[in-house]
Amino acid sequence: MGIDLKILITGANGQLGRELLDVFGRVAPGIATGVTHDDLDITDSDAVERFLGNGEYTHVVNCAAYTAVDRAEEEKHLCNNVNNDGVANIARNADTLNLRIIHISTDYVFDGNAFRPYNESAKPEPLSVYGTTKRKGETALLGLAPSSIIIRTGWLYSPHGRNFVKTMLAKGEKGEHLAVVDDQTGTPTYAADLAEAIATIILSGKWMPGIYNYSNEGTASWYDFAVATLEAAGLHEAAADVTPVHTADYPTAATRPAYAVLDKTKIKDTFGLKIPHWQDGLRRCIARLR
Repeated sequence: MGIDLKILITGANGQLGRELLDVFGRVAPGIATGVTHDDLDITDSDAVERFLGNGEYTHVVNCAAYTAVDRAEEEKHLCNNVNNDGVANIARNADTLNLRIIHISTDYVFDGNAFRPYNESAKPEPLSVYGTTKRKGETALLGLAPSSIIIRTGWLYSPHGRNFVKTMLAKGEKGEHLAVVDDQTGTPTYAADLAEAIATIILSGKWMPGIYNYSNEGTASWYDFAVATLEAAGLHEAAADVTPVHTADYPTAATRPAYAVLDKTKIKDTFGLKIPHWQDGLRRCIARLR
């Protein structure tokens, strides 16, 4: 199967994009190519058509996204260009080129008012510009390329780029006091684990279109996540010094869902995935950082 595959990864310098290139480089060398914004601006429909038009690729994994959640409240147009229009530009090429698309979406499509994990049929009710544009991108993709796969995830971190884990470690190592919200619940997702899952889906040859949820197993508040991060790095004094605070005491431009736990039953059953617990993923990430 692997001989016939040629996979394009957009947003290849981001957390998930870099992990995907690592995974494919290990398990199926030579089949994945990564592009950054400098190589391909997905908001430029002509550029996308030219880039894909030679029919070189069998799959696109779209990791390109505008993810500055608070800044998006001001930069609405730019956020929509990337998260909605850019997705549509890729999708328009799917049918003519027989292209299979995996698109990465977010738990921010939900309002967080649930009391049990969200499954794929739960009604999206985004609270922010970011969440709204990501939902529009989902809708555009399903309309233009219904044989695509959408994977919703959240609380993503890795050894690359800027993320919560690296911020907590940097502050903890400096001895800075940390106050972290304890009334938002979700599941930290190690980008390497999500990348492994995506590679498994593509390499299995079992293409089952639709929306899927993926995060690591278990649940946590941001406070729990912060404490666990510092503990895993051996920063026990810093971990003991973290103060839990309420969202209301830490106002942000964008409203976050208070509860963003995802039900992963569908993706596990469909593709036979075994998903590690978030604390296991966290330990592996910190071992790499160290």
